[in-house]
Amino acid sequence: MSGDEVNDVRDGSRGQETATGRPSPDADALAATVKDLEDRWRRALADLDNTRKRHARELSQAAEAERRRVTLAWLPVVDNLELALEHSQGDPAALIDGVRAVRDQAVALLASLGYPREDETGVPFDPVRHEATGMVDEPGAPPGTVVRVLRPGYGEPPERQLRPAAVLVSRKQE
Repeated sequence: MSGDEVNDVRDGSRGQETATGRPSPDADALAATVKDLEDRWRRALADLDNTRKRHARELSQAAEAERRRVTLAWLPVVDNLELALEHSQGDPAALIDGVRAVRDQAVALLASLGYPREDETGVPFDPVRHEATGMVDEPGAPPGTVVRVLRPGYGEPPERQLRPAAVLVSRKQE
């Protein structure tokens, strides 16, 4: 029992009845208010639950739509790879040119999705953009310069980077 309820019981104001044995009009009004508030509370809970379920459903639908959009964007790359394989019996130089064209198409698609290719050499090593896989002596290259890209990176750091570029860096020459 709360403190207010204890006080109500002590001073006799709770549960007072009229001479006819019925609850007082104040008690009827209070009971009606409690019933109304409970009803409103239950409706609010139901609305909140429905909103949560609708949001989860919409989020799932949006994710599926985005997956579909990206997959549809990659289909031409797959189609062109299949064409290259079909023509693999022909001129090897033409096959190599075809594979390069497909690679360029895939790189352009990644850039259009917000993940441009990072494969520059001759730039200062940046640990946010690059992953140093080794140090090499490179005559003419300033120390701490990217001299070779072993694996290109994609995206713009730090938020939109899929992976950093794996690079070889020139060391200080003694």
